Amino acid sequence: MTSAELLIDAFGRVRENVYGAVEGLSTEELGVQLEPGANSIAWLIWHLTRVQDDHVADVAGLEQVWTAQGWAKRFELPFDEAVTGYGQAAGEVGALAGVSAELLLGYFDAVHEQTVGYVAGLVDSDLPRVVDTRWDPPVTLGVRLISVVDDDIQHSGQAAFVRGVLLRRR
Repeated sequence: MTSAELLIDAFGRVRENVYGAVEGLSTEELGVQLEPGANSIAWLIWHLTRVQDDHVADVAGLEQVWTAQGWAKRFELPFDEAVTGYGQAAGEVGALAGVSAELLLGYFDAVHEQTVGYVAGLVDSDLPRVVDTRWDPPVTLGVRLISVVDDDIQHSGQAAFVRGVLLRRR
């Protein structure tokens, strides 16, 4: 298995997790916060997708899908287009209430497609390239991509947990 194949598999698993957390839920269920300030499924999926879009576009030298394909306009959120959800206040999570599964999964699929298209062309010698010198040690491409996968898996797992709670309440 090549590095590219490994990354494609990892991002494919993220996709399975995202779909598993979202499919079959109503727009209302996607926006439920289990308690005030808690992350909703809609916010978790939007955030993990925004981070993947932001980070992969940056290392690939591409424009983010969020702006290039008009997703920012479709979501109509009260945030700057550059916002990824990192560091947002608890009250801002509610802005994703009313976002449909179709919109969330459409944006996710567009980002997934760009991500897989990029990582499919990578070879092992690409991974040690330094992509961020703000850290000590500097962040390599390989570390950045694994960081994105890790973040995506954590947030999709959180979304699956919230889904489980919601389904038990039905």
